[in-house]
Amino acid sequence: MMMQPNVIFFQPRPRQPGFRRPRVLVQAARIGLRGWNRDRDLRRLLRCEELPMTGAALPRLRTEEERLNHARCERQADYDLQRHVLLLIAIMAETAAAAPRPVIFPGTAIQARP
Repeated sequence: MMMQPNVIFFQPRPRQPGFRRPRVLVQAARIGLRGWNRDRDLRRLLRCEELPMTGAALPRLRTEEERLNHARCERQADYDLQRHVLLLIAIMAETAAAAPRPVIFPGTAIQARP
């Protein structure tokens, strides 16, 4: 009988600073995740022809989201609520897509769950 270790190895992920946003913005973004289509929506959001690799767009998305959050906090007239929610959706989706996946070692009985 083959022994299976009860440890699953994950590839490390660099630490990302967290951020706090109003509950209503986060709830709207979570609801919007259901309809998120990376190919269509990220291309439109970043205004680019070719999509970056998964997770590579996060710094750009976070920078623009920070700018919009600052505009929201300062009550600036050019604040765009729709774009802010779209950026939060994109950040959530890209972060989830870039999350570490279990490492499967060849020749072992460890299987990843879908």
